[in-house]
Amino acid sequence: MNSFKELWDEVAASIRSDVSDIIYNVWIEPLKPIDFDNGIATLSATEFKRKIVEQKFSKMICDAFEKTLGFTVELKIISEDESVVPAAEKKEIPKLLKEQSTFDTFIVGSSNMFAHAAAQAVASNPGGAYNPLFIYGRSGLGKTHLLNAIEHEIKANNPTANIIYMQGEEFTNEIVKGIADKNMHEFHQKYRSADVLLVDDIQFIAGRTSTQEEFFHTFNALIQAGNQIVLSSDKPPKEIATLEERLRTRFEWGLIADIQPPDIETRMAIIKSKAQRLDLKLSDDVVRFIADKIKSNIRQLEGAVMKLKAFVTIHDVSLNLATVQAAIRDILNDNRPDDVIVDRIIDETARTYGADPKDLRSKKRDAQTSRLRMIAMHVVSEMTDLSTKAIGQEFGGRDHSTVVHALQEIKKIIERDSSVRSTIEDIIKNVQESD
Repeated sequence: MNSFKELWDEVAASIRSDVSDIIYNVWIEPLKPIDFDNGIATLSATEFKRKIVEQKFSKMICDAFEKTLGFTVELKIISEDESVVPAAEKKEIPKLLKEQSTFDTFIVGSSNMFAHAAAQAVASNPGGAYNPLFIYGRSGLGKTHLLNAIEHEIKANNPTANIIYMQGEEFTNEIVKGIADKNMHEFHQKYRSADVLLVDDIQFIAGRTSTQEEFFHTFNALIQAGNQIVLSSDKPPKEIATLEERLRTRFEWGLIADIQPPDIETRMAIIKSKAQRLDLKLSDDVVRFIADKIKSNIRQLEGAVMKLKAFVTIHDVSLNLATVQAAIRDILNDNRPDDVIVDRIIDETARTYGADPKDLRSKKRDAQTSRLRMIAMHVVSEMTDLSTKAIGQEFGGRDHSTVVHALQEIKKIIERDSSVRSTIEDIIKNVQESD
C-alpha cells in the first residue's frame, strides 16, 4: 500500500459492505483522505457532515481501519475549510499481513493439545473420525482458529468440497430471513447438502425454538449422510442453558474437546511465533513481560504483538520494557490498579453466588463463605501479579500460608468439577469486560 488514498479506498470499501447505499453515499463516500501520521488518520468533510460523522460513524470508521491495517488507529475529522497540506498521495502506509488461521500457525501446548489433535483428525478424515466434533472453551483461546484450520485443510485436500462456516447467530438470522421470504426450501437445500458444516458459538441457538428445530433436522440429515459437523461453544453441551435435550445428546455423540487458558511456556511461544511472522524482534524479557501480564486470552497476546509492530513502524523506535508498556498499556491486565481489580473480583464472585462481598473479606469461616473466598483468591491470583502475602492482606489480613492452602484446594476442586471451573471462567470474563 503506497498512499493514504489507497488505504482509504480499501477502508471505505470495507465500510460499504456493512452499511446501506444511502448511508455510504451520503456520509462515507464524500470524506476525503488528508493525512496519516503517528497512527492518526485525518479525513475532511463539510462542517455539517463533519459533526454528524464524528457523532455517528467514528467508531465504525476506526473499526474498518483496524480491520484493514491490523492495528488501532485514531481518527481525526476536520472541516474542508481548514488549511491542511494533503499528504494522502505521498505517505507510505504500513500494513500488517493478514494471515490465515491454519494448523501451522496454531501453537500447541498442554492446554489445547487434545483439541488440536482432534481437529487435525477431523480435517484429515472428515466424516470418518469424530462426528460431531465439539470444541469448547472461553473466548480468545483458539476455538475459531481450529475451525478455520479444519476448513483450510479440507479445502486443500479436496477443493470441490462444499464447506459452510458460520456463527450460531447467523444460523438464526438466515432462518428468520427464510421465513420472511417464504423460502425455507432454499435454506434447507443450502445446509443439508453441506459436506462439512462448521458452526462457531453454537450456544447462541439455545432458547430459540425455531432455530433449534431447524438445526436438529439439519444435524440429523448431515450425520445420516456421513457428512462432518464441527461445533464450538464457550461451554460443554450439558452446561448450555435452555439447550433442548435432543440437541444436547446429539452434540455429545462424537468427541468433546476443551481448550484451557495457556500456561506461561505456551504464551511465550505464541508471542514469539506471532512476532516472527511479523518480522518483529522481541527480547526474551519483553516476551516474558507480555506473557506474565496477559494470562488467559490468546487473541490479546497476538493483538499485543500486532500493536508493538505498528508502534515500531509508525514511531520508528526500539522496543524495551518502557516502550512496550506505553505501546500496549490498554491491553495489559494491569491498566487498572490491582486494588480496583481485587474489588471487582470480590464483588463479581459474591454477585455470582448471591453472597455479600463483605463476607469474603471478613473473619467468617462457614463452609460456603470459605469456598467463595477461595474462589475469589484464585481469580485474584490469575488476574493480578499480587503475591500470596498481598492477596492475604486483601482478604482480611490472612496469612500467606492460608492463601497458599486455599489456592491448592481450589485447584483440586477445579480439576474434578467442571461446573466450578466454568463459573470461575465466567467471573474472570465478567471482570475483564467491566471497564
